[in-house]
Amino acid sequence: MSKLHPQRHKPQKIGFILLRGFTMITFASAVDVLRMSNYLSQKELYSWHIYQENDDICASNGLRLEHTCDAAGLFECDMVFVCGGIDVQSATTPSIKTLLQQLDQQNIILGGMCNGSVALAVSKLLDGYRSAVHWESLPAAKEAFTQVKFGEQLYALDRNRYTCSGGTTSMDMMLHLIRLQHGKALATAVSQQFVMERIRDDSTTQYKPHTEHIGPGYDYVHTAIELMQANLDEVLAMQEIADLIPLSLRQMERLFKRYCQMSPAQYYLRLRLQRAKELLAQTSMSIMQVTVACGFSTSSHFSKAYRSYYGYSPREQRKPSDPAFQFKIAGSGGVFNALSR
Repeated sequence: MSKLHPQRHKPQKIGFILLRGFTMITFASAVDVLRMSNYLSQKELYSWHIYQENDDICASNGLRLEHTCDAAGLFECDMVFVCGGIDVQSATTPSIKTLLQQLDQQNIILGGMCNGSVALAVSKLLDGYRSAVHWESLPAAKEAFTQVKFGEQLYALDRNRYTCSGGTTSMDMMLHLIRLQHGKALATAVSQQFVMERIRDDSTTQYKPHTEHIGPGYDYVHTAIELMQANLDEVLAMQEIADLIPLSLRQMERLFKRYCQMSPAQYYLRLRLQRAKELLAQTSMSIMQVTVACGFSTSSHFSKAYRSYYGYSPREQRKPSDPAFQFKIAGSGGVFNALSR
């Protein structure tokens, strides 16, 4: 490997706060970009420092890392990233919130990786900022934190807040920072070492789960799904959606069977239940508030539909520490029953 010499040599100290259930790939991708930058430049451009609130912290894949600094060490960093993942709201403890707020008071750049941006939002540190969050968490985050400008982009750099949406997007964000600090040549060389086809910029939007299969008539399905997603609280009738596309109801049902392997009504209900799960897991909204936000007329009907789809009730969703609950999540096949509104 050839070594490249950067344009500037000021070492940067990067801190990482690992929350319970953090996403390992997002954290590791960020650190390895920093490591490779040091290797190729033959200089210590970056050092990284890991903080965990206690020794019981593990990633969503069950692996544990050793911390390399205490809370005081984070105040010596140039920027600090919160690495989140599953159940991020409960993982953002009062002491973590206080720590983040104290870091902000010292004018340290703060960032969030994957759902780490939710931890910043919970700590009231993202109000008025553009921010990225994983697409699965995006609807719930928008609903819960109306003062934050959550978007669909891979990552967002807004003043002193740097956030990315998860997965390998931390590589793109870190490479963008390297390009700003040390030039395009080094950033490109690092990306080549990781066999990246290109460095995605911050205008690139995230993966859309419903655009996997495209063929004749799929545009109608895509339009119908967009209408459903825009009306999760005030549920549209199937005939209304068909009229708006426009198609006959029978044609719309045939296209959904072809591309989604289920009826439009089933797909719509699935979207509402997925939104409900996000709200239950990632916000403090009551079950009744979630019921209304997801277009169910009564909490009993909501609970019945939720249990039918996930295999456990909305109330059980609020008990992530229960071993039996964890088993249900891992083992549930997501059995789906179409329930009318």
